Amino acid sequence: MVSRFPVVEPEDLPDDLRERVGAIAEKSGFVPNIFRALGHRPAELRAFLDYHDALMDRPEGLSKAERELVVVATSGANHCTYCVVAHGAILRIRAKDPQLADGVAANPWQVELDARGRAIVDLALALARDSHLFGEDHLAAAREAGLTEDEIWDVGAITALFAMSNRLAHLTALRPNPEFYGMGRQAR
Repeated sequence: MVSRFPVVEPEDLPDDLRERVGAIAEKSGFVPNIFRALGHRPAELRAFLDYHDALMDRPEGLSKAERELVVVATSGANHCTYCVVAHGAILRIRAKDPQLADGVAANPWQVELDARGRAIVDLALALARDSHLFGEDHLAAAREAGLTEDEIWDVGAITALFAMSNRLAHLTALRPNPEFYGMGRQAR
């Protein structure tokens, strides 16, 4: 079972989504289950992909590895197995570190990070875990660590998107693709 709700195979998606998901599948070698699960509501899948791409593919701000660091920290805080596994794989690859994602997901307060990485993770955790307590002291710490206003926005927006994604994964009981588990664990 991929999801407790209906799933859609890529060939059954509307043309635009079939092309987008097909490009992802071609690059990764498989269709991530999130697209099959969200595919039964094409307008929502389209909106999810648009916002995801706007945040995760922008050339300015955080690096691609730092963006995935935010996703893994957020998803770990929200106990989202699907996103920890899927984005942990991407983080391992982008950071070229086979251990980083597991440490961030399991115990983000103890994982060894440089000052910038620590500020990124701490900011994401503050917003993901206790958003009602989020405030100026969190922003000041991020600024003190050297994050720009644009980078702080990146952390916040990515945290917010993946908090929503984590909850959809919980709602659907979404299962990670088996392919994710081994990605980025051994040098090629």
